[in-house]
Amino acid sequence: MSKAQIVLTSEQCVELERFSTTGVRSTRLVNRAKIILMLNTSNGRKAMRQAEIARHLGISRQTVNNVRADFLAAKSLSIFLQRKKRETPPVKPKVTGEIEARIIALACGEVPPGYAHWTLRLLADKCVQLCYVGTLSHMTVSRLLKKHNLSLT
Repeated sequence: MSKAQIVLTSEQCVELERFSTTGVRSTRLVNRAKIILMLNTSNGRKAMRQAEIARHLGISRQTVNNVRADFLAAKSLSIFLQRKKRETPPVKPKVTGEIEARIIALACGEVPPGYAHWTLRLLADKCVQLCYVGTLSHMTVSRLLKKHNLSLT
């Protein structure tokens, strides 16, 4: 099975070299540029083997394969060197500022009858019971209280 050769123009080589050696960029993007430079067969160069590239950059051979395929599928070099846009939006946090205020007020308020003090789980369960949120982890309550330098003791 023969694979399509990656043949870069001199301008593309210069752009990839500059991209991989100057500026502040993520390691992932810099490695993508380096991989393509190592796979380049222009001007009679022989491309490095995938295993050598993987060993040299400390990545897997599958990553080299994926980058190669991405480069061949990309419409331009600039598109190839950009991060992909998220297909799905990030998950919005359950606890907003208003809910934070309610949880803090609850933690500072009176303890339910039959309890000596608030616990994280008791606070989380009470927030669900009062319909502040659908579900709430005791660890979320812990992080919230820690963020505001509050303790339950």
